[in-house]
Amino acid sequence: MRCIAIANQKGGVGKTTTAINLATALAATGAKVLLIDLDPQGNASTGLGVARDQRDWTSYELLIGEADLAECTVKTDVPGLSIVPATVDLSGAEIELVDRDRRSNALQTAIASASTYDVCLIDCPPSLGLLTVNALVAAHSVLVPLQCEFFALEGLSQLLQTVELVRTRFNPDLSILGVALTMYDRRNRLTEQVSDDVRSVLGPIVFDTVIPRNVRLSEAPSHGLPALIYDHRCAGSMAYIDLARELIERLPKEDIAA
Repeated sequence: MRCIAIANQKGGVGKTTTAINLATALAATGAKVLLIDLDPQGNASTGLGVARDQRDWTSYELLIGEADLAECTVKTDVPGLSIVPATVDLSGAEIELVDRDRRSNALQTAIASASTYDVCLIDCPPSLGLLTVNALVAAHSVLVPLQCEFFALEGLSQLLQTVELVRTRFNPDLSILGVALTMYDRRNRLTEQVSDDVRSVLGPIVFDTVIPRNVRLSEAPSHGLPALIYDHRCAGSMAYIDLARELIERLPKEDIAA
């Protein structure tokens, strides 16, 4: 199982939207996909139509060892896509894990024996705390959604430092799969400037595909659907399909079902 953490400590950059729609696009290729909601807000769970009463066992129980992966997994209405949902209880996991040995490896241990899935996406919280560190330790690579605005650039350097720290101390195989520019608005000169700056610094790490500002992307979660199902012809959905193609090209060929 190829594990990809979708991370950025800044909120509102499109992490959850990216996680939901990439997971849906990958499942559409025939891959068996697992999405782990590691954000106490539980937005990825809501965005895939997983009601609160379906979240008896969640990523909280998975992390602290009260339930195994199979018990915590819920099938979604998207064929081939399952999710480990989250609730606000997850916010207490960081406190409970503090005094444990190998606290940074809790998620890695919990999913180590998973063989049912081809790829696992982890939707990280908007912070660089213990939950995100657990995701980075468990992952093979990191995908960074980056909003096209000035302050997002400042946060990116901090995230890259954290990735390097995790690589040095816990997970030497961790790599950066790519940076995805989100909320792209061609009418805004700053958007173009941020895009040019990021590409000049990071080069080929940045995906060619950009995710535009799109009303349908914002509407879809309120219906409990990925945008790719809510309106597969909208500009946002088409962009995520293209991003999924790029992502697949960057993965080892054996990782995703043809």
